[in-house]
Amino acid sequence: MSTLNMYAASLMRKYDAHGATDITGFGILGHAKILAAAQSQKVDFAINHLPIISGMTEIENITNYGLLQGNSAETSGGLLIIIPKSKAKKFVKKFKSKFGLQSWIIGEVVKGKNSAYIQKDFKVSEC
Repeated sequence: MSTLNMYAASLMRKYDAHGATDITGFGILGHAKILAAAQSQKVDFAINHLPIISGMTEIENITNYGLLQGNSAETSGGLLIIIPKSKAKKFVKKFKSKFGLQSWIIGEVVKGKNSAYIQKDFKVSEC
């Protein structure tokens, strides 16, 4: 487990991460809701981008596991990291250049009620 997320963890302090969680059994939306509920300020996580493994949208159309709703149970689904907006693009760029791995900006923190949601006009990109 120490190897799995060590690359992202090595950059989290440098880019002032405010929090993080792994995406596993509750899907990205479930974990975003848990993370938002733990915040001291009244904020929501507005998700506007879902990166999905290539070919999974076709499987989702057959199985309906909740992938496009952010509810699919995933094993080792990656990290959801909260980074200041002013540093997020730099984190993505540095992560790619230093480790050769892709990361994505999937949304933003907005005023709210300590929850999370997927915006109606969200974007899907296959990786």
